[in-house]
Amino acid sequence: MQTAQLAATGLTNKQIAAQLFLSPRTVAAHLRNAFPKLNVTSRAGLRDAPTGLTSQAPDRTG
Repeated sequence: MQTAQLAATGLTNKQIAAQLFLSPRTVAAHLRNAFPKLNVTSRAGLRDAPTGLTSQAPDRTG
C-alpha cells in the first residue's frame, strides 16, 4: 500500500526504496503485485485513482 501511495506522488522506485528501507527491485515487485489489485496498468493510473489507494487501507483500530 505504501509503495503504491508513494508511486502515485511521482517518486521513483529508487526514492521509494530509500524511504522504506527496501531495495528498488523489491519496490518494483510490490508495485507489480499492487497494479492488478488496484485495477491500474501504470503509475499514471495510480495518480488518477487516489481514492482507490486510500479506501482500500485496512482498518488498524482496535
